[in-house]
Amino acid sequence: MDQSEQELDRLDALLNALPTENMPMTLSELDGYIVSVLACPELIPPSEWLPQVWGETGEAQFPNQHSAEETIGAVMAHYNSAVQALAASLWVEPIYEVDPNSDEILWEPWVDGFTRAMGLRPDAWSRLLDQADEETRTTMIFLMALQDIYTGQSKFTDDEIDEIDLEAPDLIPNCVATILHQSRPELSSREPANFPDLPFKAGSRPGRNDPCSCGSGRKYKKCCGRH
Repeated sequence: MDQSEQELDRLDALLNALPTENMPMTLSELDGYIVSVLACPELIPPSEWLPQVWGETGEAQFPNQHSAEETIGAVMAHYNSAVQALAASLWVEPIYEVDPNSDEILWEPWVDGFTRAMGLRPDAWSRLLDQADEETRTTMIFLMALQDIYTGQSKFTDDEIDEIDLEAPDLIPNCVATILHQSRPELSSREPANFPDLPFKAGSRPGRNDPCSCGSGRKYKKCCGRH
């Protein structure tokens, strides 16, 4: 059963309530992270992947027990929703952030979450890359290239990056479906339906060229927006 917009709004609010100094995941990062956890060829238990949601320290620092239970429950509800979606179809509808100033779709946080989860099982992903067919291998390399663009390490030209930036939101769901056919063959008996992706508008987040709300004086995309 798909989550309602109200449930996603509540999850977004709960994540934003976590201590910002720990760099907790945004909703878009969490969505990509969970999809990657489920796409991994090896099982990753919540006890291992959940701490990274709270931030770099792995410590959530919840103010009280009620807040802890509500936040963890909301994260696990999103996880369970993703499990059910993948059981029904290999197609995913990424939750992309949208720049409230320009309406530009920001695919970068989703990809960052996806690749961060790959770091939980690097050997498993490396074996998949070695054993995969050419299409899957190319797809995995493309996703890693997207992460390089996000982190400023890409060797593509500016014009190439601009073109990829426009195409990435539509390409990512197909990339995930291709990977799932190889990494989770027990799910690949069904062809993914061609559903459009539905961006999630996180209204309170600054634009990428706006001053970062952390007070550093740098642009958001060069500061907290890079994490």
